[in-house]
Amino acid sequence: MESRLKVLGHPVHPMLVTLPVGLFVTAVIFDVIDVAGGPRILGEVAYWNISVGLIGGILAAGAGAVDLRAIPRNTRAKRIGVMHALVNTAMILLFAGVWVVRTAADQRVAGGGLLAIEIVAIAGTGVAAWLGGELVDRLGVGVDRAADLNAPNSLSATRLGRAGGDR
Repeated sequence: MESRLKVLGHPVHPMLVTLPVGLFVTAVIFDVIDVAGGPRILGEVAYWNISVGLIGGILAAGAGAVDLRAIPRNTRAKRIGVMHALVNTAMILLFAGVWVVRTAADQRVAGGGLLAIEIVAIAGTGVAAWLGGELVDRLGVGVDRAADLNAPNSLSATRLGRAGGDR
């Protein structure tokens, strides 16, 4: 099943997920260093990483929702896709909760409790990433129907001759 939302022949959802995941992981690392006595600025940077990560996560979720709707009902792919979406939604909500608490605080740094929530959210991100990999690598969700080891470039003239480069 091909991705429904593409740019220049490539699925949008996988392009968008890398930014929030990287920002959230970096935020947790910076908060661990801050809580362990490292430079205070890292807690502030972690807060801003979470802020931007939430924006990117919402954009990635929107693109993922477009692809999820296209997966046929009553399939293993649909069940895994729904689990993937639910775990990612929970992760976004956990980071959003951390962000709200930090926004209301005098200093935008994490304490032990917030850091624990962030660690749980990162663990959830790992589960969601595995489910996403299962969708693509095992079930072929989002993969171009013409994919093979010698497929033409996604910008080739034969691909661009079709509506938006999609088949």
